Amino acid sequence: MHCPTCGTAVPDRAVFCHQCGARLDGNDTAGATPTTGGDPKDWLRSAMSREDHAETMLWSGGYSSRAMIGSWIGAILATVGLLVLWALLVQMTFPLQIVLAIVGILWSFLGLLLVFRKLNHHYELTNLRFVHSTGILRRVTDRIEAIDMDDVSYEQGIIERILNTGLIRITSSDRSHSELSLNGIYDVQNVANLIDNVRHQERLRRGLHIEAV
Repeated sequence: MHCPTCGTAVPDRAVFCHQCGARLDGNDTAGATPTTGGDPKDWLRSAMSREDHAETMLWSGGYSSRAMIGSWIGAILATVGLLVLWALLVQMTFPLQIVLAIVGILWSFLGLLLVFRKLNHHYELTNLRFVHSTGILRRVTDRIEAIDMDDVSYEQGIIERILNTGLIRITSSDRSHSELSLNGIYDVQNVANLIDNVRHQERLRRGLHIEAV
């Protein structure tokens, strides 16, 4: 459809014109066309922030234990290899206690690393924003508005494709987090698509072209 004020082509479900800021649903009480100078897009952001749009939780998660299965398999192979090496070559000159201590340190490190990764990161996605929290003793929570997301992509290695895990990258115009990496996400393709759909729908809701925000 076209804006009745300036004639610019706009999405069918747009509430405001992205060019001039005019309201397209015929209701001028919630916001009027700007009459002062300034960027119409800045005015549009302010006007839409006053709209009654309920926030809904769509997904929450963090680092998945599945993402470390490859490390656990490597630790098992390393443990077996050390024990076999000790039994065949150095059992007379190298105490078994030292081998067991090395194995214990390896498994303890992997266990602590898993606990740290699971407790240190938590993510929440709503229909309006992406919330990410980091820290264990000191928790820091930041938000990226869906309208500010520019691109969503994901990466998977061979083992990650088998385990259905991977890394998601969110590129945005947010000043504090222009690029956010989410590591060890389970069902990575569907989660990445969900984030991208939220970004797309929020831009349509605000009456902006996806390419120009």
